[in-house]
Amino acid sequence: MPTPLLTIAGAGINLGDRWLLRGGELTLHAGDRLALVGRNGAGKSSLMKLMAGRADMDEGSLWMAPGSSVAYLPQAPEIPPGMTLRSVVTAGHDADWLGRPVPIHKAEEFLMRLGLDPDRLSDGLSGGESRRVSLARALYTEPDVLLLDEPTNHMDMPTIEWMEQMLGQHRGALLVVSHDRAFLRNLGTGIVWLHNGRLRRREGDFAQFDSWSEGIIAEEAVVLHKMDRRIAAETKWSREGISARRKRNQGRLRELEALRLERARTGGITQRAMKMETGPAEGGGQLVLEAIDLSVSVPLPPNGGDSTGTDDSAAARRQLLSHFNMLVRRSDRIGIVGPNGIGKSTLVRVLLGLASPDGGRVRQGFGLNPAYFDQQRSALDRNSSPWTVLTGGSSDMIEVAGQQKHVTAYLRDFLFDDHKMTQKVATLSGGEQNRLLLAKLFAETHNFLVLDEPTNDLDMETLDLLQEVIAEYDGTILIVSHDRDFLDRTVTSLLAFEGGTKVSAHAGGYSEYLERRTAAIARRAARESGMDGGRGNRKANGKSGGKGDGKGGGKTAQKPSGNRTARLSFKDRHALDTLPGEIAALEAEIAELEARLADPAFFTSDPDGFAAAADRLAAAREDKEAKETRWLDAAAAEEALQAG
Repeated sequence: MPTPLLTIAGAGINLGDRWLLRGGELTLHAGDRLALVGRNGAGKSSLMKLMAGRADMDEGSLWMAPGSSVAYLPQAPEIPPGMTLRSVVTAGHDADWLGRPVPIHKAEEFLMRLGLDPDRLSDGLSGGESRRVSLARALYTEPDVLLLDEPTNHMDMPTIEWMEQMLGQHRGALLVVSHDRAFLRNLGTGIVWLHNGRLRRREGDFAQFDSWSEGIIAEEAVVLHKMDRRIAAETKWSREGISARRKRNQGRLRELEALRLERARTGGITQRAMKMETGPAEGGGQLVLEAIDLSVSVPLPPNGGDSTGTDDSAAARRQLLSHFNMLVRRSDRIGIVGPNGIGKSTLVRVLLGLASPDGGRVRQGFGLNPAYFDQQRSALDRNSSPWTVLTGGSSDMIEVAGQQKHVTAYLRDFLFDDHKMTQKVATLSGGEQNRLLLAKLFAETHNFLVLDEPTNDLDMETLDLLQEVIAEYDGTILIVSHDRDFLDRTVTSLLAFEGGTKVSAHAGGYSEYLERRTAAIARRAARESGMDGGRGNRKANGKSGGKGDGKGGGKTAQKPSGNRTARLSFKDRHALDTLPGEIAALEAEIAELEARLADPAFFTSDPDGFAAAADRLAAAREDKEAKETRWLDAAAAEEALQAG
């Protein structure tokens, strides 16, 4: 058995009105890679701070092996100002025990791998950048115990995959809080579950967590049900039989009070179940939107980085997309993946008409009504309260899925405590702000749900509910995410930014895309190896010379049967060229007819004209739908040829 590095025994964390943790027992050994899981507010971050020595426990003890070191990545790290990022990472670790300088190339490698310039000053770092600096420092110090609180938040997939490799090589103990199931499955060797104020540990793959935790919850439900029945029976007895036998039954009353206290300790204040729903997608046609020959660039800052600058000259811009085409149909579920800063969010904003392309255009379908979750949460007024965000301050009621609901009940569905409903949004945690934005969007009418990084700061229970809402949603979904498991559960196709201005389309979720990408890399390597070998073989065959004896023994090389290039049929090409204009004309006619028919005086003054306009409107809608379907078929044929 490896030597223990850190142990907490009988640990308790008290919040005043309740125990967040009671009787916590946990030992970390070298080689442990444990996932610390639990719902938002369960106390995971508090436990991490306690184990890192950043907070005191209310009861219990903490022991560390002599000479062992701990590194801790908090959710909101504080980085000292006025230092280069290189110095922040290496501070206190830039010399060995003899005072000799230690090579710092690894610190620079970590920073650059996390998208940061080692020479940059630490002043003005964003929250995400501060987390990356803190992570680089934690990895560089190579501690005996590494505590990471949500390390994958705001990280892109290449960085997460690199992080998995680095942490897999860590020789000490590792305890990680994360909502990223794929990250935990690939990395973890065990699970620590903080549930109802207790710590439970299980060795094994994280994929087993759901079945294990559900079994425990089911057992708890049975125990609590039996306890509730007994309390109900004893309470009934106390009301009906106490008056005649008061002295003799004081002991039984004390037992009832003790039973009630035990019930409170066992189940705590029963955890509320989160609810999440959205109304049906209303309106809209088969065509949601079409990107036609889009070109998009962003200005570079003066230092040539990736953030937006002010110089609009062509020489100081970075090209994100070039001649990009995309077709979104009703009920599509599309994921967008790629490294940070490559243009995913910019593409979303262009598609929604919130930003303009340099070239090309976006054609939105009839009746398109998007709901947009942007990762900056700009739809939330930080000085307003959740109550005001949902109601505008004009009412206590809100309409959700076609039904009136009191705003207090609705916010409770999203696990908001009553006192937080009137606090400023700025005081809420990142997870609470994300839940509030989801609550706001799901209360609106929409048929196109666009989610840009919705998983940051959300716990697994909320993610599971969000996945269920997406699965049941009858509209169109577009999701930008770095959460591989979330994408696998929610989308049926992917757009992958793969460097430069290349964006490729793939069927399936992220796992299928990764398999195809890995296979393609292997085929390319084999082909290049075969080409090298083929050149050598051809050279050898040339030296052995001759035309052959004509008596068999080998196969004669066959000439290709032809070099005909697959082309789009004339009818499909004609449809692609002409139908967009015809559909646009029909959309204009439909809008005009709808406006005329909406005039109450039209029917009174001209009943026959009203009937004719109504008939024409129905015919125009049918004609438009038929043309859209024909255009979609032709576009699909063109996409198939391009993919082939």
